Amino acid sequence: MPNDMQNDKKGAKRRELIKAAGAAGLLAAGGGLTNLSLAQSAKVKVGLMLPYTGTFAQLGVAIANGFKLAISEQGKTLAGREVEYVTLDDESDPPKGADRANQLVTRDKVDLLVGTVHSGVQMGIVKIVRESGVLHIIPNAGVEAATGQLCAPNIFRSSFANGQPAYPMGKVVADRGLKNVVTLAWRYGAGEESVAGFKDSFLKGGGKIVKELWLPFPNVEFQSLLTEIASLKPDAVFVFFAGGGAAKFLTDWKAAGLKGRIPLFGTGFLTEGVLEAVGDAAEGIETTLHYGDGIDTPKNRAFRLAYAKAFKLQPDVYAVQGYDAGLLFAAGMKAVKGDISKKKEIIAAMRAATIDSPRGKVTMSKSQNPIQDMYLRKVVGQENRVTGVAMKALDYPPSGTCKMPA
Repeated sequence: MPNDMQNDKKGAKRRELIKAAGAAGLLAAGGGLTNLSLAQSAKVKVGLMLPYTGTFAQLGVAIANGFKLAISEQGKTLAGREVEYVTLDDESDPPKGADRANQLVTRDKVDLLVGTVHSGVQMGIVKIVRESGVLHIIPNAGVEAATGQLCAPNIFRSSFANGQPAYPMGKVVADRGLKNVVTLAWRYGAGEESVAGFKDSFLKGGGKIVKELWLPFPNVEFQSLLTEIASLKPDAVFVFFAGGGAAKFLTDWKAAGLKGRIPLFGTGFLTEGVLEAVGDAAEGIETTLHYGDGIDTPKNRAFRLAYAKAFKLQPDVYAVQGYDAGLLFAAGMKAVKGDISKKKEIIAAMRAATIDSPRGKVTMSKSQNPIQDMYLRKVVGQENRVTGVAMKALDYPPSGTCKMPA
C-alpha cells in the first residue's frame, strides 16, 4: 500500500506539471486563446451622449430607452458580450460637443458612441469620431454634413437627414394648391436644413415662399412673429420646432387666434411627444415623418407594448430611432460573433443591414443615412395618426456630396 500511494502521488504531480506546461505553451504562442477569451469576455462599452437636461431632455431619455430596449431583446448582450453604458449629458450646448465626445473616446474608451439630438452638438461629435475612428451612430441629429461632406465609414445614422422629413411636406402643400407660404423655424442647422428640404419640393411644385422667419435657438418668444404672420395672410405656414419649444409654439399659435384661420404644417417633430402638454392646440395639424402612432404592423405593435411595459411610457419617434440604433449595432456585432476588434467587418454588416423597424423596413444609403418611408400624419386626440405614405423609400438628400473614404 505505501508503494501504491507513492506512485499515485507521483502520477498526480506529473499530471499537474503537464497541465502547467500546456498552459505555458499557449502563453508562449502569443497568448492567442487566452487573450481571445479575455477579449470576448470583456464588456462592450457604449457611450450615450445625449441631452438629459434642457429643451431636448425628453428626447434624450426616449433615445436611451429605445437603445437599451433593443439590446435587452438580444438577451441583454451583443452576440454574447455584456454591455456597459456610459452616459453623458451634452446639454444641447454646441461648444461642449467636441470636448464631451473626446471624454467618451479617450477617457472612457467606448467601443460605440451614440449621440446626439442637437445638430450643432453633432458637428463636434463628428470631428472627434472622424479623428478617432470609433464606431458612431447618430440617433437623431439630422445635420446633413454628417452623412454628406463629412461622411466616413464609421459614421451611421438611424434617424433622418434634416431635409428628409420636410421634403415630402413641400409636395403635399403644393399638391393642395396652397401657393403662398411663410416658413418659421429656429435658426440653427436643423431649422435651416428643414426649411431648405421643404422649399426644395414646394418650389418644384409651383409654390412661392412669401417670407422666411427665424428665431434663435432655443428662444420661444413667438408673439411678434405670430403677429407678422397674421398680417401677411399666407395660404399656409410651415414650421420647424421640437420638444418643449414645439409645445410652447402650438399653445401660442392657438392663443393668437391663428388655429383654424391659417393652415399649419411641419415635420413630425412639431407634434411628436407634446400632445399631452398642449391639449387641443394641435388637433388637426398635419405633419410628415418617418414614424406615426397608427402603423399597424406586428413589429410596431410588439415594440409599443414592450416599450410601455419597460418604461411605463408610450414610445415616440425618438424612442424608435434609439431602438433602431441598437438593432443596427446588434447586426454588426452578430456578424463578427461579438469580436469588437473586427471593425471593418462590423461596418460592412451594418452598411448591408435591413432593419426590421417599428417604422417599416430601413436600409442604409451609400452615405449611411436611412432610406425609409415618409408618412403623412394628422393629430387626432392624443395620436399622431398615420393617414397615408407621403413618399416611399425616400433617399434624401442625394448621396452625391458624400465621398466615402476607403
